[in-house]
Amino acid sequence: MKISSPIYIYSFLYYIVTMKHHVFLLAFILILLTQCTKDETCSCGEECMHYQMAVLLTAEFDEEEAEAEEDLSVFIPDPASDLPVTEFREVWGYVITGQESALRRDLPVTDVCYFGAEVNMYGRLINVPNRRNLSQFNGRVHLTVTCPSSALTYFTLMPGSKERTDLIRNLIMTTGNYDGLNIDFENIPAQSGDAFLSFLRELREGLPDGKLFTIALYGRTRAITGDVYDYAKIEPYVDRIFVMAYDEHWSGSAPGPVSTLRWCRSVAEYSLRVIGAEKLVMGIPFYGRAWASQNHSRALTYPGVERLINTAETTEVKYENGTPTFDYETSVSVKVYYEDEYSISARMEMYKSMGVNAIGFWRIGQETPRIWSLIKIKA
Repeated sequence: MKISSPIYIYSFLYYIVTMKHHVFLLAFILILLTQCTKDETCSCGEECMHYQMAVLLTAEFDEEEAEAEEDLSVFIPDPASDLPVTEFREVWGYVITGQESALRRDLPVTDVCYFGAEVNMYGRLINVPNRRNLSQFNGRVHLTVTCPSSALTYFTLMPGSKERTDLIRNLIMTTGNYDGLNIDFENIPAQSGDAFLSFLRELREGLPDGKLFTIALYGRTRAITGDVYDYAKIEPYVDRIFVMAYDEHWSGSAPGPVSTLRWCRSVAEYSLRVIGAEKLVMGIPFYGRAWASQNHSRALTYPGVERLINTAETTEVKYENGTPTFDYETSVSVKVYYEDEYSISARMEMYKSMGVNAIGFWRIGQETPRIWSLIKIKA
């Protein structure tokens, strides 16, 4: 039987869960059936919540952009001129396990989110990085924790489950070696919004005084009905919200900048209004993306192979251990958008003019080194 909708899968598995079968064995099955990550073209089509959300936000912002009259050219630097030094109260940056050497002692960074810990298929915390690996850094270090799929997140957040209780206890205990805890759950199913809020509330209540509780959230330009990442609902439980103002264009979209200046301004305006300057960290990307005009990696039927042989300039068909194979060449056009000190300086100057007190980067080690001479920590 072909199961055509993840909704039926969720319903079926939830029924089994209520019959006292092992929750996280089912989570593993569901991961295989429904996993969708933001760095790959979505295979879920219109059934995928994140696909729908990305299409919706992009379409709505395109309408706004067409009507916008403000001139942002004032923030676009002249490559022939010296770039300004921009001052912020806090500068955050993600550092991933294995790339600790990218965090030099002299960098103008106040806070590091140490990336690597994640929740496994049994709901347990794994891959916790060793805080001592960043002993060269004198600022605050926050443990970043991810949950890699929507199915796993759904079961991990289930209220009343032993796995959730144990995970919260483990997170609080593990954060003892850090200055704070940073939650980066990017695959929360739509029906888990209330469970996520209660999860954040329990973590907030359990963390000792003095530990910063922070969260990374997708960039938004407006409130969305049923949004599990609702800024207004999440803000009371956390000390900082790291707004990921990037992936306006992503691997499965049409080519374009990871974050345009106009879109970033809209995200910052909404974030300042709802979150407030005291808790807001505006995220800036260090990375770019490339889009190819054609992708030739695919499964082929026999008629498709015949068409290739007839239309492409193929070499001789050969047999390797009884399997036919051939080679052919074709031209592919590639479009690249990336970030350098000029594009990053433009965002920083714009954010500063808007009253943003803190910025953050994904991720340290991907940047042009020249950017660090353009940042200053406000005394």
